[in-house]
Amino acid sequence: MTEPSGALLHVVDDRESESDWGSELRGAVRTAAGLAERLRLSDAELTGTLAAERAGLPLFVTPYYLSLADRDDPNCPIRRQIVPHADEALTVPGDLVDPLGEKAHEVAPELVVRYPDRALLLATDRCAVYCRFCTRSRMVGSGGGARSLERLAPAFEWLETHPEIRDVIVSGGDPFVMASERLERLVARVRAIPSVETIRLATRVPVVLPQRITSELTEALRPHHPLWVMTHFNHPKELTELSRAALRRLADAGFPVMNHTVLLRGVNDDAATLATLFRGLVRERARPYYLLQTDPVRGSSHLRTPLETGIRLMEALQGRLSGIALPKLIVDTPGGMGKVPVVPNYVVSRSAGVTRFRTWREVEVDYIDPPTHEPEE
Repeated sequence: MTEPSGALLHVVDDRESESDWGSELRGAVRTAAGLAERLRLSDAELTGTLAAERAGLPLFVTPYYLSLADRDDPNCPIRRQIVPHADEALTVPGDLVDPLGEKAHEVAPELVVRYPDRALLLATDRCAVYCRFCTRSRMVGSGGGARSLERLAPAFEWLETHPEIRDVIVSGGDPFVMASERLERLVARVRAIPSVETIRLATRVPVVLPQRITSELTEALRPHHPLWVMTHFNHPKELTELSRAALRRLADAGFPVMNHTVLLRGVNDDAATLATLFRGLVRERARPYYLLQTDPVRGSSHLRTPLETGIRLMEALQGRLSGIALPKLIVDTPGGMGKVPVVPNYVVSRSAGVTRFRTWREVEVDYIDPPTHEPEE
């Protein structure tokens, strides 16, 4: 794997990174002209970028993450994730504005409940990078910014009166682009709800703005453990020295790190790329958690793969990759009906007490059930 050269790859000390992450956001590329200064845009990319300037999901990418992109190749896996494309104007069967039905499952402003024991709190609409396949493209970058505690008060009140909710996922947008003091106050408010046992922080910052993961941030949040970090690496090219250092800093500070990888056409839809990514994550104590079928959000059809692709990839990885490096293939079903795990079919046949399996070695093996014993009277 070739990593880009330049000053961005040296491991900075904490004082440098605390100032760098703010300058990265202030220097983010937001226009077609700014993007064209750094990349040789194809006609389809230029058309898509000009359209994004006018309406829809805006363009926003940190200089750090843009530095990972190939200047000349429109098929670069980084470019495909962040550069708008003319195909975003296409609408195909199955496309949805809100593919996970979050508005329909909103129980209070910015609070979504789709499962009996967990809730999703949308704390901001801002990210360090706007991914072109974002399931919340309907709302991110809309200008509201970080939600105040006052605005979120009805959500907190709902959680306090529903003790069955034990797990709160703080997302957005990306909560890690909030100022540390503001994020700490938000996390403290959620932690003050007695029935909430676990808080998850959903962020792509370790990937696209690793300078943000400072000791100042981790020290501010540590008093509120258990806090889990759910991050989102999609390609080995994203595992730079800076992002690896960010993962290590989180792990060293006691944050379990889980990774969601979105399966994307032309980015990571081959077994070798995924194997390299998953092994690299485990090396930095980040657990590959989900391989997600891309949500059918409108304008992302050019980045989505057939479901059969994911099944084929999981079959190729099974047995050849350590269990701690092998995520679940997940479909988050349209309309917010919940996640469904999808696995290759390894059952060849079933008869009374005997199941025949096909293993990853392409060997068929019988598993025999134990005898059924009637309980003694």
